[in-house]
Amino acid sequence: MLIAQIGINEIIKDGATTVQSIAEGWDKQWVDLLQNNTNDNLYGALTNLGVFFAVGTLLIFMTQWLKDTINNDYSRPISGLIWPFVVVLFLTNTGNGTVLSNLTLGVRNFLNGINQQVVESADINQTYQQAINMSVAEDVVGAFLRPCQSLNGEQQRQCFTKATEKIDTLWQEYRNLYGNKPWINRLENQVNQITLGTGVLSEQAFNSLIGSSVQVTIKNFLISLQSAFQNLIEATMLLIAALGPLAVGGSLLPVAGKPVFAWLTGFFSLGIAKISFNIIAILTAAVIVNGPGQNSNTNPDLMWFIIFLGILAPILSLITAAAGGFAVFNAISNTASWVKERV
Repeated sequence: MLIAQIGINEIIKDGATTVQSIAEGWDKQWVDLLQNNTNDNLYGALTNLGVFFAVGTLLIFMTQWLKDTINNDYSRPISGLIWPFVVVLFLTNTGNGTVLSNLTLGVRNFLNGINQQVVESADINQTYQQAINMSVAEDVVGAFLRPCQSLNGEQQRQCFTKATEKIDTLWQEYRNLYGNKPWINRLENQVNQITLGTGVLSEQAFNSLIGSSVQVTIKNFLISLQSAFQNLIEATMLLIAALGPLAVGGSLLPVAGKPVFAWLTGFFSLGIAKISFNIIAILTAAVIVNGPGQNSNTNPDLMWFIIFLGILAPILSLITAAAGGFAVFNAISNTASWVKERV
């Protein structure tokens, strides 16, 4: 009954939630953390901690540098002098962010721009939104019609009439968004067969369209789960961005794997996860919309799509991101080794 109490406009808006709207919801948090008054906010405190780490690791760095110089190993000391300058440059806080914070925000905006281009180019016909709304439409119709199932005679007819008035608004809104699609006509015809039919409806005929309240609850949970995953990616990227000063501050340690390389790898890996999830979701949605969604006589089982979207797609995108992150880390490490040999 909860869905039935929500306005049609809100239902359409929720069903048409895009990747861009999720990213835009986090924009202010990124700017507030990385650019606004960084002398006093969380990023400023972490920058100070990063400076503290840098001072401590600088002592270790200078000890190793002097040792190499005494041993007449001049190639490593000369190339190593770059890192202290990089650390000082990146961690200088002006109150409006550091070089590191501005670069981090720029990289995040760049990744989001690529992500949005991928979504727009792969989802020209709004297949992802249509696939989600195909499932949402069934839930809404079920919420409006389910109370009529237990009624008989004139009471049931009046209940159907009121429900049809609300459902007709839903069809009109969908046609305004996507045009006169076969899946909209199919659902409308099925509703009309129920509301305009005579006699008492059988349980099987009724549930073939509206399903059960348990099924609706599971579908809503899985749809919320995929939204939670996308927000989790945004929150994790913001967390990694905030830890950037610590990674830079610890990069003066005389070790082969610089913490800043691991930090960059984690940041880019999450960007790969975000893009991978959206590609997987759009391609899977296209299978439904361009397949059974084009057949007015086919009643597709959308539960597999919702399960895939809420559980399997996040897992697959994280596996892809892990593989991509490993490749990025190797590329950065090899590039650093190449530069070190030639500087």
